[in-house]
Parts: sequence; structure tokens; C-alpha cells
Amino acid sequence: MRIAIVGASGNVGTALLKRLSAAGGHELVGVSRRVPDTGAEPYRHAAWHTVDIGAEEAPGKLRAAFEGCDAVVDLAWVIQPNHREAELERVNVAGNGQVFDAAAEAGVKHVVYASSVGAYSAGPKDRRVDESWPTGGLHTSHYSRQKAAVERILDRFEAEHPGIAVARVRPALIFQSGQASEVGRFFLGRFIPQQVARLRVPILPMPPRMAFQAVHAEDIAEAYALVLEKKATGAFNIAAEPTLDSTTLPPVVGAKRSLPIPFGALRSLVWATWELRLQRTDPGWIDMAVQVPIMDTARARNELGWKPRRTSQEAVSAVLGGMQEASGVSASRPLRPGDQASQD
Repeated sequence: MRIAIVGASGNVGTALLKRLSAAGGHELVGVSRRVPDTGAEPYRHAAWHTVDIGAEEAPGKLRAAFEGCDAVVDLAWVIQPNHREAELERVNVAGNGQVFDAAAEAGVKHVVYASSVGAYSAGPKDRRVDESWPTGGLHTSHYSRQKAAVERILDRFEAEHPGIAVARVRPALIFQSGQASEVGRFFLGRFIPQQVARLRVPILPMPPRMAFQAVHAEDIAEAYALVLEKKATGAFNIAAEPTLDSTTLPPVVGAKRSLPIPFGALRSLVWATWELRLQRTDPGWIDMAVQVPIMDTARARNELGWKPRRTSQEAVSAVLGGMQEASGVSASRPLRPGDQASQD
């Protein structure tokens, strides 16, 4: 199978390249804004195309990259600079729309899009929701709004191209040790990650409704590989167990227990420090942790045969351990240790 992976040098793209190249039998095409070291593992197994998917010239470059492909896996997304939402929308919304259109024009028959739990509208924490839950996003989070916007673009694309099999994967937060430097730069800043990862507090302050899910990058890569193998369609929730909440999260960060704090107080603190450029996490991420629903992953387990090998706690521990060691993937520009992220 000839498979193009858009965003192939990033966190999930790297894990997926590793998974597909190990399986063998595939002709892999990597599409990335910044091409990695193509002589290094696992990047040497792909033919590479340099494309900024939000640029005016992107459609022609994408069509060329997708020529002869059986499937396109669209993992492209940018997190920063999150003080410039128009720039994020150029890539995340318009750019992904150009990926879908180029796939259709190139005759690709299977399109697999990386959506997110963040696309969901606010929902319950005391029960799980399946893939039919509304994907209206949260209006206070630009990440959530944009993920929801791309779902609407994909709805139209699917209606206009009934001959193309379309799948959308909605994962929880994705972690692995190799992305530690990237996570630190994107959400904290250049100099904070190691200090945060090494910090051990006896009590972890958390809003009462804060509960979220996580999954290891290698396990989400396995989900994408199964979707490709089965030419699956529709939406799939992907998350490991357990849900990370006031009981299950404190031990991961070395705390003995949690301390309930007002959601508004935490959000105000995050908003103020983000506005002052003291750290890089916008308050929309706090909104998602408190408001998006807990996903039911039964469809992926039953129809794909997907089963995570690592718990959500192990996934978080992996990235925290990576932060302590300032680890990364030297061959990939986004994952490279010590590299600077785009500045706000």
C-alpha cells in the first residue's frame, strides 16, 4: 500500500512511520513543512515532500505528493504561535481543507484525519460518550474551535466524495518521551520544562471537574495502522485507561493527593501568565480539561481490535521523564532537544 502521511516528522507521524516501516509491505510518503534527517530512522523509509499546507502553492505540491497513493493520513496541526490565532487558522483549518481536496484530486481512496477529543462539545465526566456526541467544540478554546471547524469541512468533503472512504480518529492527549522537548516548548517555554518535571509536591491543586484522558504515541500509531489495514470509515475515540482525575493523576506527578481549587481561580492564573508571556499554555486547554467529555473507546476496541499497551499514567510518566532528561528526537526538527518553537 502506498501511504502518504501529512505531518510525518511530528510526534504521532514519527510513531506511525516507525510502526508502518516495521510492518513492511508499504511505500511511504512523508509530507512535512520541515523535512527531517532523511538518513535517520524511521524517516529513511519515506520519500519526502516539503509543503506548508496553508500556503497558496500547497494544493499543487500536495497533489504531487499524493500521486499514486492509496491512502492519506492527515496529522498536520500547529499549536504555536497561539497568540496569533489567524496564523493557526491558516494552517489548521484552511490548510487541512487543502489536504482533503488534494487527496480527492489525486484519486486517493482512503482519507484518515487526526481529529481530537477537543472537537467535542462540553459533556459529562461521570459517564462516557461514544462517537455520536456533538463535535461543536468549546468556544473559549481556539484549539477546540478549529478542530470542530475541520470536522465540518470533513463532513462536506465526505458528502461530496461518496467514493472516498473517510475516517476520523479522535484521540485523547498523546504523550511519549521523545516529544518531551516539544511539549515543554509548546506549553511551558524554553526554560521551564525540566524544573516542572522535577518538581514534587505533596498536594496537587485541581478543580473538582478536571478529568481527562491520555494515550501513548505508539498506541495511537497502532490505531492509525489498524484503520489503514481495515480501510475503516467513520469516527474512532482513542484513549488509554484510567481517566486522569483527582485520584489517578496525583501519583503520576509525585503527589499524595489532590486539593480542590476553584476552576475560575486556576483559569484566571493561566490566562494572566499567558497574556504576560510568562508561559505558553492558553486558558482554552484548562477549559477542555474541565469541560470536554470522557470518551468511550468501545468502537475502536471492537471494530479495529485496538488495545493500548500502556496506561494513561504510563504515557504521562513517559513525557515527564523525557522532560527531566531533556530528551527528544534529534533527526526531527519539531522533536529535536533544545530547539526553539515558533515565537509568539
